[in-house]
Amino acid sequence: MKYTSSENKVIMTDHDSFNIKEILECGQCFRFTSVSDMHYKIIAFGKVLHICQKENSVEFYPCTVSEFESVWIDYFDLKTDYSLIKETLSSDEILKTAIAYAGGIRLLNQDPWECLISFIISQNNRIPMIKQVIKNISEKYGTLCEEEYLFPTPSQLTLCDIDSLMLCKTGFRARYIRDAIDKISSSEVDLSLFPEMTTEEAKQKLISIKGVGEKVADCVLLFSLRRREVFPTDVWVKRVMEHFYFDGKDTPIKEIHSFSKEKWGEYAGYAQQYLFYYARSLQIGTDKNSKIKENKSKSKKTNK
Repeated sequence: MKYTSSENKVIMTDHDSFNIKEILECGQCFRFTSVSDMHYKIIAFGKVLHICQKENSVEFYPCTVSEFESVWIDYFDLKTDYSLIKETLSSDEILKTAIAYAGGIRLLNQDPWECLISFIISQNNRIPMIKQVIKNISEKYGTLCEEEYLFPTPSQLTLCDIDSLMLCKTGFRARYIRDAIDKISSSEVDLSLFPEMTTEEAKQKLISIKGVGEKVADCVLLFSLRRREVFPTDVWVKRVMEHFYFDGKDTPIKEIHSFSKEKWGEYAGYAQQYLFYYARSLQIGTDKNSKIKENKSKSKKTNK
């Protein structure tokens, strides 16, 4: 990676494995909007940033070199060698195909508090609605910054009640958000101590919050607490795993987790993101995908 600066803009060149669309659209974050093709605006860590990717460069603005080095290099995980990770995972032919499909994915290092609330909101919810609810909460309780509202801190949310959260279209998740606010504000769950915990200890702490199950906890661990060995399993990941690794059979999530741990170890979280993007983009494991395969099979028989 190389970068230069010009007029409140940082220009990154010679980068490894970076596709801004694949990074943002792979289900790991929600505070972004598409301005145009390969041009996005994100809100993170108290800043509003535009990222515009061209053929041989990526522009970050408004952004100083100091901000790029102190915030965005870590946020986009730019010090990690993804070529090595992809080479290792590509020993699996299925993952090799998934990586070839979206090799520009990078795992983000998000703010744990915002990540926690975002994935509480994500339960039984569609991405457009998740983004809208987060925006509603930010506009109601957050701080205005460059015409956008930052995600509110725990202290900014301390006085909100369940009814107020419901007005933000949180639905049944309001009481879970309120419990997260209470536990974080009282330090019953202290996110600053998580780096010192084992992954299992951190997961159990997260699960102590009402409404936080294993999937939400795993998302927080992977996308904000750098636990790259966890394997969040939502409906798409379950489908793709069953489709490719379990002969299409309905498989318990615990069995999928055991399989991913044994097969990919410390790289399981990276494998999850490649498989998620691949599965959702191509509708793998759905009836639609099955029908496509069935039609192709019939076509082959007819041509014989």
